Amino acid sequence: MTSRPRLFLAGLTLCAAIASTASAEQRAQIRGQLDAELRRQLERAVGEVDAPPSNRFEARRRARGAAEAAEALLRSEGYYQPVIEDQVEGEDTPVAIVNVTPGQRFLLATPDVRWVEPEPDSVSAAAAISEIGLKPGDPGRAVDVIAAEGRLVSGLNRRGYADARAEPRRVVVDHAAFSVQPTYNIASGRLVTLDGIRLRTRGPTNPDWVAGLAPWESGDRYDPEQVAELERRLLETGVYDGVGVALAAADQTLEDGNRPVIVTLADRPRRILEAGATFSTSEGSGVDFIWTNYNRFGRADTLRYEARLASVDSRLGADLSLPHWRRPGRTLKLSAALVNEDTDAYERSALALAADLQQRLGRTSYFSYGVGLDAGQYTENRFDPVSQAPVTLDRDLVILTGRGSAYMDRSNDPLNPTQGWRLTVSAQPTAVAGEDTVFFLRAESQLSAYLPLQEGARTVLAGRVRIGSIVGGDELTVPSDRLFYSGGGGSVRGYEYQGINPRLPDNTPRGGLSLVEASIELRREIGRNFGAVAFLDAGSVGFEETPNLDRVRYGAGLGVRYKLPFGPIRADIAIPLDKREGDAEFQVYVSIGQAF
Repeated sequence: MTSRPRLFLAGLTLCAAIASTASAEQRAQIRGQLDAELRRQLERAVGEVDAPPSNRFEARRRARGAAEAAEALLRSEGYYQPVIEDQVEGEDTPVAIVNVTPGQRFLLATPDVRWVEPEPDSVSAAAAISEIGLKPGDPGRAVDVIAAEGRLVSGLNRRGYADARAEPRRVVVDHAAFSVQPTYNIASGRLVTLDGIRLRTRGPTNPDWVAGLAPWESGDRYDPEQVAELERRLLETGVYDGVGVALAAADQTLEDGNRPVIVTLADRPRRILEAGATFSTSEGSGVDFIWTNYNRFGRADTLRYEARLASVDSRLGADLSLPHWRRPGRTLKLSAALVNEDTDAYERSALALAADLQQRLGRTSYFSYGVGLDAGQYTENRFDPVSQAPVTLDRDLVILTGRGSAYMDRSNDPLNPTQGWRLTVSAQPTAVAGEDTVFFLRAESQLSAYLPLQEGARTVLAGRVRIGSIVGGDELTVPSDRLFYSGGGGSVRGYEYQGINPRLPDNTPRGGLSLVEASIELRREIGRNFGAVAFLDAGSVGFEETPNLDRVRYGAGLGVRYKLPFGPIRADIAIPLDKREGDAEFQVYVSIGQAF
């Protein structure tokens, strides 16, 4: 006989909407010869109540309701000949009971697909049917029958049939053969080919620029993934509050048979003024003012002016970001700044210019290449390996740097990862002119990994390794800001900024030609919004091209995390395990996002 679609829908709804409550009282006891998994499903379907029944009438009502829920669950799982009895036991303390004999499970027969005119082309039809995913002999579950219909329609969508839809299906349940045979009636609609883009916006975005981002040519078959890619390309610019990309309705088909794609853009505020303050026991304090202009040139650009006054790094500058520069996924970044750095190891006043091209790979990875030019005055506290004595250098230098880097992100969250890994590598061939002439290569890489230790990632083990080396230069001629330093919130916690480095007799940090760092963290969620962290950091700076492990210093500590919608706020306190004269007893770090 023919089953009614409502039986499948009722079963599907029941399976998807089973609620868990805090009560431990079953609505009714499930009895019968059942396998463990089916019994668990029936118990979830029957549900729980706040208290036992107060009388036999209430118990009878619960038993009947539980029996109806059990029957719907069994039908949805392919048991179409169950024997279900509801009953009540006890007088003073009545108990609702449902006795279940599921009977033989019905199995799937070969599904049938019938096309409603017009039919899709034979290749697309065969490919879509191959994705149904129902195998004859599998259990005749309602949820599988309905999901297969969705895969069938989705397969047509991906092959250009944007208007494909499912008409009412027919499911034959044969009680003699114990089989379930679905027949799908699919209206594919006509094959859709794409035209250009129609832009709807009140902002200054140039329609020709948006059209150039489309990953299709006029006349190409509709592909929902290409439409989604255009949306991603617009969203990643960061200048729009809202982006909508959708195929035009069928009645907007053009005379040539193509259909346009409608792009709707909602611009974020064109100008934003931001102010901020920072404080760290290791790096001092600072204030920042940032003035940002969005979409000034009508191509989702970002122009940012920055003024920063800080203990270590003060600057006045501007940078321009032009996303999708001459090709999708590539961003041109230009920057210029007057920089004043005042660290324990050196002082630097310079004009810094840079131009970089960054090319996105996939959704979260990229590589970049470019050039930087720095010109300025350096006052450096250095160590002369010949005289074995500290020296002070005052130099005017011009530094030309080739900038190449790559970043791969296979983690699951940018600010609070719980699984996966990240890899960063960079290489900077550098030429120095002025009072000294030197050529060298500065290379650096960092790998971070995240391993959940229990279901739900409530406990996560995180690790980080960073290695760096300068090849072709020596400690005395390489500019101080290009040497390696370690210590502080972004490297080895428990020490002040540059505090890991070996020191000169006057306690000035001595920059190195190589670097190795490692960190390990155990992160644990506490309640809904809080987390706790225990960590151990290690680092070493060497004076040869090969990292030196003889000078490794360690820091350890504890931290707390408070979850916000955009990521966690972290506060860490750490102590140096290899405390030297001049090291503080502890350091405190506060920032947004995990340490790595």
